[in-house]
Amino acid sequence: MRRAYYADVAGRYWHRPATRAEVDAGTAHDLADRLAPPGGQFVVGRFDGRAASCGGVRLLDGGRAELTRIYVSPHARRTGGGAALLAALESAAAGLGARELVLDTRLDLVEARGLYVKHGFREIPAYNSGPYREVWYGKTLDRP
Repeated sequence: MRRAYYADVAGRYWHRPATRAEVDAGTAHDLADRLAPPGGQFVVGRFDGRAASCGGVRLLDGGRAELTRIYVSPHARRTGGGAALLAALESAAAGLGARELVLDTRLDLVEARGLYVKHGFREIPAYNSGPYREVWYGKTLDRP
């Protein structure tokens, strides 16, 4: 799923399919090691018996957690999988002790941006920087 995520976002950015070598290079140093307990979690969703979505959450500081590597396969889009993935990630973040979620994305990832806004994320000031970060979102988690 992480490879599918990278191939999709890289291909959109370059306006052409990403090559196998580019996907290899892009995933070689991703955040996978930071998306595992005790400070993170990686979630994979299934649709029709196949892996269809993924996303990670990692603790930052002061009760904030960052969502990253959010991806829903084209065959599973518009099925509710994105909403289910976000709900699972919010639950994972709360389980890690987070009270707030943040994320960054690119302006061209319009489906992702729409999903975030639909589920209560609002634009926030930049909390990090980098060449692929163009808009930032945040959401306070509901506490039981």
